[in-house]
Amino acid sequence: MSQETASHAHVPVPTIAARAEDVSTIDGVITAYYDVITGPPGQPRQWSRDRTLYWPGLRFFSTNVKADGTPTVKVLSHQEYVDATDAALVKGGFDEHEIHRVSYRVGNIAHVMSTYETRQDPKGPLLARGVNSLDLYWDGTRWWITSASWDDERPGSPIPPELLK
Repeated sequence: MSQETASHAHVPVPTIAARAEDVSTIDGVITAYYDVITGPPGQPRQWSRDRTLYWPGLRFFSTNVKADGTPTVKVLSHQEYVDATDAALVKGGFDEHEIHRVSYRVGNIAHVMSTYETRQDPKGPLLARGVNSLDLYWDGTRWWITSASWDDERPGSPIPPELLK
């Protein structure tokens, strides 16, 4: 567990059943992926619903760069992600939504490159844009996100034109 994650309070995430509309299609999974973390200040995030989207062994890969330009990555479980982000998302509000998507499916796997915009408030100024890279697995009855990676756009690392509208 990273030092940053260790300093955050544990957030209980009760187990619930997945909503059929969230996991029966790729569109449903992606819609839910954004819905569960978005909300105004003070509104609890839908962490139990969020957890239903992911295969139990899921890992999140949050990439960034240090001040000197060296790439970094934090690898987190769902619980580590929840514990590390819940307080900030709830306190200040958070709005992240998809602006474009490129998807590939082969048999029972799919890869989704989902371009997003982030704001604190849906009508507020743009804070960031980036790309979520999601791997999904179809088990014959539902879709599971098996891994999620993301990186924000920044100087020297723009979003490629094919991942924009």
